[in-house]
Amino acid sequence: MADDMLWSKGLPLDAAIHRFTVGDDPWVDLALAPHDALGSAAHARMLAHVGLLPEADMRALVAALHALHNEARAGAFTIRPEQEDGHTALEAALVERVGEPGRRIHLGRSRNDQVQLALRLMLREEVLRLGAQAVELAGAFLDFAQANAAVPMPGYTHMRRAMPSTFGLWGAAFAEGLLEELEALRGLWARLDRCPLGAAAGFGVPLPIDRQYVATLLGFSRVQRSPIDVQNSRGRHETATLAWACSVTGGLEKWLWDVALFSTEEFGFLALPDAFTTGSSIMPQKKNPDVVELARARCRELRGLARQVEEVAGGLPSSYHRDFQLLKRPTLTALGSFRELLDVLTRLVPVLKIRAEAAARACDDTLYAAHHAFVLVGKGLPFRDAYREVAHQLGDGTFQPDRAALTATHLGGAGNLALDQARAELAAARSWLTETHRALTACAERVWQP
Repeated sequence: MADDMLWSKGLPLDAAIHRFTVGDDPWVDLALAPHDALGSAAHARMLAHVGLLPEADMRALVAALHALHNEARAGAFTIRPEQEDGHTALEAALVERVGEPGRRIHLGRSRNDQVQLALRLMLREEVLRLGAQAVELAGAFLDFAQANAAVPMPGYTHMRRAMPSTFGLWGAAFAEGLLEELEALRGLWARLDRCPLGAAAGFGVPLPIDRQYVATLLGFSRVQRSPIDVQNSRGRHETATLAWACSVTGGLEKWLWDVALFSTEEFGFLALPDAFTTGSSIMPQKKNPDVVELARARCRELRGLARQVEEVAGGLPSSYHRDFQLLKRPTLTALGSFRELLDVLTRLVPVLKIRAEAAARACDDTLYAAHHAFVLVGKGLPFRDAYREVAHQLGDGTFQPDRAALTATHLGGAGNLALDQARAELAAARSWLTETHRALTACAERVWQP
């Protein structure tokens, strides 16, 4: 079994130690296998480019890696437990398919920078996919806001009725939050847009490799220059990606709380479609908001997984440590859970039912207290005097506001949601994501060309 390891020196290996050190890598690494194959193909092209690998060997390796990449995408690639990880399985498959050239593929790199590259390629792909999902969800919120722009509902502070609001104002808030997160995504992308390959074990290699050549092949805008920083960044980029995801869910969790609350019988402002509810095993009348509650829990779960990544990566000296192996599973679990959450919410927003009559009934006169104070200010009263006058009227039961007297027409107010501006920003975010994805696809096609 020990001879199957890339690091084997022919010495015996304790089976229990093997199981402990390998962990769940044979399963976790399946998600990284397509990216490992792409990165390895770019590495082979670089070796041939600088004269360290015969051209014929490079072409044989690229063709075999392309086939393995496609098999991994289709779920047909396997990693045997005795192979330890995806890197070993990939190299073994290359040797099996092309012979001696497969034994040359590892020249000039370490598993340390190999996994960093696979992770970086995976994170780039995931960020673009998640960004595209966030765009679709933001669009759903904008559609909801536009369709219900003037439908009244109470606005709450401290969980108490505060001021008049609308379902349009409520829905637009979550679209605007996602637009801000899509802007932040560009900053995250800039962090990921550095090619780590060539760092090897963290100190470079005494060979004439061309790191910029590989970076350009794979569509990175720059090389991550310092080889020690490449190893120090293990966990840094995973943490940054999950921090962005947690920031997104921080806003979505509030929406889910609102939906759970406003769809109770006591509020009755919203109704969930039957397809988004479940029943009780004992109470025939129940329609439980399990989808909303589980989605809300996913937001908290994501924060826990992000914290797990942060804890594993933190508190270590510089360079590589085997602790980093434990970063992969929570990172992949968190990204998969986040994808599912965005998908479910994009399905829910368009079919959420508004009970306008119940919401309108909850908009009693007291919501217009601040509005009435502003009316009095318009008649010449200082605001503090107007405030006290309204408070006095509320206290003695004489308060009778003119509900139609004022409307918030400033930018972003209930009378001016600025949805066209939001849609323009959303279109720009969508365009950037599409163009970036197209550019990376073109790079991959060039790597795979015969």
